[in-house]
Amino acid sequence: MADTSIRLHKPNLPPPGEAFSLSDAQAHYLANVMRLAEGDTIRIFNGDAGEWRAAITKISRKAAVLKTVAQTRPPAPEPDAWLCFALLKRQKTDMVVEKATELGVSVIQPIITARTNADHVNLERLRAIATEAAEQCERLHVPEIREPMQVMKLMADWPDRPLYVADERRTANLLGPATGPSAVMIGPEGGFTDQELEAIARTPLITRVSLGRRILRAETAAIAGLALLLAASP
Repeated sequence: MADTSIRLHKPNLPPPGEAFSLSDAQAHYLANVMRLAEGDTIRIFNGDAGEWRAAITKISRKAAVLKTVAQTRPPAPEPDAWLCFALLKRQKTDMVVEKATELGVSVIQPIITARTNADHVNLERLRAIATEAAEQCERLHVPEIREPMQVMKLMADWPDRPLYVADERRTANLLGPATGPSAVMIGPEGGFTDQELEAIARTPLITRVSLGRRILRAETAAIAGLALLLAASP
């Protein structure tokens, strides 16, 4: 029996000792990429169950059955921080989702603006990227990735949650660590239109913030904003 460092996300983990199956893709990874065998153990996790060491009881090229052996980490709360960012081209959007997951974001809300570079995404791909990032960075939770939303509608439906909007003019105070539920919004590379800025300004709990002295690309701003917002998080 070999203990491995492999971590895989498994939603709806059954009670301890009860057998469960992995997805076809996960089974393929364990059997064909990592060459694991019956008796080898990996770590399985999700936000509700925590992390568990699980032993492989059956494995083939397309299927894997495991049983949990022992809990390695109990469930634990994570920061309640959202990222709202104007969609970018595919590669840059992928990078933002990956890095936002590593930094600890809880919700990723893509937004569509008048100057957005894209108007749709492959949500399955983005969720797979977030899951893989959570597996690699030792998180217990995988962030929720929501359907893209027009920024005007998002502002009209904004919940009771502080929202920090990056100020491209850099005249606002530097964004500091959040102490509770929060969100940061990053606009498109061309900036928000006047109409969009007016809608943002009318929204309760809005604070315009600076991300520093330099002009940042949109993808860099998203990562820097989250880093500042989550600087004090455990």
